[in-house]
Amino acid sequence: MTSDPGDKNDDGDSGSGKNRGDSGLTEQPRPVVCAHCGTTSPDPQPTWTCSVENGTRHYFCDTCARANLRAIEGRLDSGWW
Repeated sequence: MTSDPGDKNDDGDSGSGKNRGDSGLTEQPRPVVCAHCGTTSPDPQPTWTCSVENGTRHYFCDTCARANLRAIEGRLDSGWW
């Protein structure tokens, strides 16, 4: 027996009309906090710097990033500056 490609359900949905994994809740974005001075922003800003230190992401606001540019470019951990 062959089936029409239009009848095939590629997303694994049983056809009940419900979205897979939809619990009705949407994930709210968490504010980003500067790891140096504590300034907050509702979302990452293009002027902020992101650094990965010991496997953890650290965000730095534009003011802290500018003040410590040489240390950041030298790849020093934020504990040094």
